[in-house]
Amino acid sequence: MDSRKLKLGHLYSRQLNLYGDIGNVTTLKKRCEWRGIEIEIDNINLGDKITGHDIYFIGGGQDRQQVEVAFELQKHKEFLADEMNSGCVFLGICGGYQLFGEYYQPHNADRLPGISLLDAYTIAGSKRFIGNVTAKTNFVTPDTLVGFENHSGLTYLRGETKPLATVTTGYGNNGEDKTEGGRYKNVFGTYLHGSFLPKNPHFADYLIKLALEKKYGESELTPLDDKIEFDAHAKAIGRVY
Repeated sequence: MDSRKLKLGHLYSRQLNLYGDIGNVTTLKKRCEWRGIEIEIDNINLGDKITGHDIYFIGGGQDRQQVEVAFELQKHKEFLADEMNSGCVFLGICGGYQLFGEYYQPHNADRLPGISLLDAYTIAGSKRFIGNVTAKTNFVTPDTLVGFENHSGLTYLRGETKPLATVTTGYGNNGEDKTEGGRYKNVFGTYLHGSFLPKNPHFADYLIKLALEKKYGESELTPLDDKIEFDAHAKAIGRVY
């Protein structure tokens, strides 16, 4: 039995849980439990205090819910920046990813402030990007990421924030520069929804390793039998819709 324990904070699980984003939390939970690593999951919603966690997850949602969460997050901006700087792991999906940036500018509404964990900004586009995505990374093995995107926001990265991956199939951040997602320190954002970690078990393990390394100074993981997961991953590579 592994004696290590992780705490995961699921931010605004009632407001931002579109397209099965809870699947990402379930994947982290099960891949820890299968190894005997205890994982505690806290659902943090509007009005709740945010305390220290090893991993923070936030999903995507509709416009009204994204507005609510954007202003709620401003109350915790400084604390979450401190958590980032201490090495905590963050994963944001779609709308949550946008709120990790500096701002989101809708077409005919006020600008939504982000919490600037990533040096990025998003503006509303006129075209909706829908479909499967295949992208290449340079920091995990295997080097492919697959998933499903559904967004009209156009995200642009700046400064020290680097792309999560380079798109080979699909649109990614903005349909222009072939980038998908963003990363800075242990903060990661992507437009790939709830199938992201189930279809990419190697990336799920990468996040778990980062969290263990930050907390315990080492991150060795017991191998799992991932044949089914990687068969699904392989089937999705290059699929357009």
